[in-house]
Amino acid sequence: MAASRAAASLAALASLVARPAAAQTDYYNTDAGRPITVEDAYPVERRALELQLAPLRLERARGGTYHWGVEPEVAVGILPRTQLEVGLPFAFVERGAQRASGLAGVELSVLHNLNVETALPALAVAADVLVPAGGLGPERAYPSVKGIATRTLPWARFHLNGQYTFGTESDAGTDAGTAELSRWQAGVAVDRTLPLRSLLLTGEVVARRPLRADDAAVEWNSGAGARYQLSPRVAADAGAGYRLTGDDRGWYATVGAAVVVGMPWRTR
Repeated sequence: MAASRAAASLAALASLVARPAAAQTDYYNTDAGRPITVEDAYPVERRALELQLAPLRLERARGGTYHWGVEPEVAVGILPRTQLEVGLPFAFVERGAQRASGLAGVELSVLHNLNVETALPALAVAADVLVPAGGLGPERAYPSVKGIATRTLPWARFHLNGQYTFGTESDAGTDAGTAELSRWQAGVAVDRTLPLRSLLLTGEVVARRPLRADDAAVEWNSGAGARYQLSPRVAADAGAGYRLTGDDRGWYATVGAAVVVGMPWRTR
């Protein structure tokens, strides 16, 4: 009897320990801006709800221009391998004695994973639109499309992103809502996971052409970051980078966290 009770207690303890370990995977799936620009090809799980807790971004361009940004987001796994995401970018821009702050539009996006990685890389397609809203938002909507590929090797993962944004040069102003938009953008990233520490280290190189001028020179940016699983449902991230070329050369840094929960309802 004592032996059976001990065995039952040990099994119960093992199940309690195993559940958190199985849930500690959010640090593995990277999102755009958390902590780098390039993302992987995987959405949040179906019927999962991810709350990105006010990720903060600070940029300093050449000439002493500072740009603060806070963009809380909600991502929902609405269908198998498909997520819907809504973001509210708030910006604070400082140019010498001039300062401006406010909502810089509303971002709506959907991402669909096309296949599970086998002999072929995992592939995904995404569509995004920046909707006019707030004092620093754009004057019109800017839709974009993106292709994503992820390839996993025994020692690292590689990601390739390509994005194109629609809209004419005359439509793109200098407000915070369109400052980060690109006519096109392409980037490659590599990451390395340390599963026993629930830690991911990543780095990227990104080329982009600003939307404000189709004849502008291509800008090159580099960045690196880390994501760490604080608990079975909470992951934190931080990153930094440098704009190597272009008119706005300078450094930037990001920090944020995300909480993943299940939906409060069930679907058939």
